[in-house]
Amino acid sequence: MEKVIIVTNNVITMEKMSDKHDIIWVDGSLLDVLYKVRDYIHRNHKLLTHPLMGSIKPNQTPYKSVAISKNPLETLDFESLSFIENSIETAQSLIKSKPHRTYPDSVYDDFRIIDYDLIFNALNR
Repeated sequence: MEKVIIVTNNVITMEKMSDKHDIIWVDGSLLDVLYKVRDYIHRNHKLLTHPLMGSIKPNQTPYKSVAISKNPLETLDFESLSFIENSIETAQSLIKSKPHRTYPDSVYDDFRIIDYDLIFNALNR
């Protein structure tokens, strides 16, 4: 499989995938990850995984990992831009209407594992 860039705020994804892919670490929220992905799309990178894949809503988990092309395209990919903009809008709306709850550490561990599993399976199908 071709090497990609993974933008993430999930330490498990960073640790387990950094040997095969470039990792952009985001020390911030799920929305911060989406904003960073948008920055790269504006620099002509292509979105390779849907920013809101999986059944856990953005207001339920603080973790997100998104794959983008390692090499930029010649021009802006408007489909990628549309996907990321819509994902940011959806995430903002959900977080505003129902902010994140506080969970025990074990639940945050589960959210990290789920996020890692989603990106791993998306890239290894």
